[in-house]
Amino acid sequence: MEQKYLIFIGLIIGSMIIGACTFFAILYRPSFPVDNFLKTPIQQKSVNHEAAVCGAKDITTVTKVIDGDTVVVDGGYHVRLLGIDADEKNYPCYQAAKSRLETLVLGKQVTLQKDITDVDRYGRCLRALFLQTQNINVELAKEGLVVARFYPPDVLYQDEIIGAEKIAMENTAGCKWNQKVVN
Repeated sequence: MEQKYLIFIGLIIGSMIIGACTFFAILYRPSFPVDNFLKTPIQQKSVNHEAAVCGAKDITTVTKVIDGDTVVVDGGYHVRLLGIDADEKNYPCYQAAKSRLETLVLGKQVTLQKDITDVDRYGRCLRALFLQTQNINVELAKEGLVVARFYPPDVLYQDEIIGAEKIAMENTAGCKWNQKVVN
C-alpha cells in the first residue's frame, strides 16, 4: 500500500515539474504577449517603438477619431497624424479639431503615408492621412485647428503644413488663431 502512495506522489510531483517547465517556457518565449497581463496599465502605455511595427494597411477606413491628430483605423490601429499637434481634452481647440477631423474622415476610406519612423513610443502608427488626394494634415493646419509640429527625421510635408499654418495665422482662421472662435 505504501508503494502505491509513493508512485501517486511521484506522479503528482512529476506533473507539477512538467507543468512549471511548460509555463516558464511559454512565459519567456519572445513572441508570447506576456506584457499584456504582467505589466500595469501605466507601464503598457510606453512600448519599444524601435521594435514595434505598424500593422495598419496603407488604404484603410477610419473607425474612430480620438482627437484632432489621432484616429483609429480598421484593425484597431491608432494613427497619429504627422506634422501637426492638436489640443488635448479640456484645452480650447480640442472639440473643434476633433469634430472637424470626424467630419472629414470618420467612416471613410483613407490612405496612410509613412515617413521615416513607423510608430511612436505609445505604439501609434505615424502617418500623413489622405482622403482621396486631400492631405488632411495640411487641411487641419490651413483651417487653424492645429499647429505645425515636427520631430525630425519625420518632416514629410513640412513645407506644406508650415505654409498652411502661416495662411491660417494671417487670416486669423480657426480656434488657434481667432480668439473670437468659441468651441
